[in-house]
Amino acid sequence: MSSILTNNSAMVALDTLRSINKDLATVQNEISTGKKVSSAKDNASIWAISTVMSTDVESFKTISDSLNLGSSTVGVARSAAEAVTENLQDIKNLIVASQQGNVDRSKIQTDIDELTKGIQTIVGAAQFNGLNLLDGSSTADVDFLASLDRSSGGSVAASFISVERQDLSLSNSATAATFGAVANADMTIINSGANSGTATAAAAAGTLDVTIESVADGHSYRILLNDSATNNSLGQRTFEYVANADDSASSVAANLANQISTFFSATGETNYSVSRADGTITIANASAAALAVTATATTGGTAGTTTGGLGNLATVDVTTDAGATSALTAIEGLLQTSIDAAAALGSSQKRIESQGEFVNTLVDAMTSGIGGLVDADMEAASAKLQALQVQSQLGVQALSIANQAPQSLLSLFR
Repeated sequence: MSSILTNNSAMVALDTLRSINKDLATVQNEISTGKKVSSAKDNASIWAISTVMSTDVESFKTISDSLNLGSSTVGVARSAAEAVTENLQDIKNLIVASQQGNVDRSKIQTDIDELTKGIQTIVGAAQFNGLNLLDGSSTADVDFLASLDRSSGGSVAASFISVERQDLSLSNSATAATFGAVANADMTIINSGANSGTATAAAAAGTLDVTIESVADGHSYRILLNDSATNNSLGQRTFEYVANADDSASSVAANLANQISTFFSATGETNYSVSRADGTITIANASAAALAVTATATTGGTAGTTTGGLGNLATVDVTTDAGATSALTAIEGLLQTSIDAAAALGSSQKRIESQGEFVNTLVDAMTSGIGGLVDADMEAASAKLQALQVQSQLGVQALSIANQAPQSLLSLFR
């Protein structure tokens, strides 16, 4: 049946053309925006996922800036700690030079004082954006934002890299010990097999024990080694320690033995060596001649005080024999403090830089993932556009033919 009121062919052609034009509009939108999902109406779930990921990408870019700032801050502190270590090594060289008796120790002390001022300047300048990790102004760790951790439930928590401050300040000055007066000599608190501190020989190829008998705050202990009349490789050298209330016979012996050992090591001494067992110091003589050992003890001294950082540089005084030998032990501890600080900061900086590299890689991976979800396949879109354009033209032609069909009914009424 043919009807002039209802043109089914035209309706089918029109519906097909509308579908083609809708697909054509979609493809043209993909080509113009470069996205197959550009709004929530295109694909609500994919749009939501990609939007959350996009906000995370922007956050991680900010985190990358934070890590760069952290790396620079720690890098400045590390460089300063390394420079301080170099200055301390120079000070150690001067202290070693002062062990000789025929040098101008006052001039060496002047050089040490200048290097100490240089260290103070370095530490004071070791700041980045106002943050100084070396000046001892605070003991609190410094946190640098390192990541945003998103759980499967959608909650987000920030994670940080904590960098420990390193105290290389000289502001907290230590005080040097004061040896007890000679009038307060008390030989009951030290024993080398002799009375009243008289010299006892460490025989050739033999040993001699010096034992700390008792310890109390202010007790002062001195060991004098002298081979001026025999080998003369050592000369005359004094080692001293003043005990505090926390010391024991073992700790006093350890300090004196450490001073002697450090001196032997620094001067390359091979004729003699030292060891310790609890409160007893054993001096070994490997030479062919006896070594004179004088042990002296007094009461009424004042123990030295130590501080954090490099404050103990204040006690370094090489103008005397005893000061020069004790300075050797002190500088070893200060050097280790500086080396440990530089090493710790170096490890922290490496961790921050590694995290920065990871964050950059993560941003790239997330950006690629977002692109896979929402970006249009331009090759496919181009091919589809060409096909739809042809289909649109055919649809228009089909609709035109369908619209002309009722005209054939006119021939029935002629």
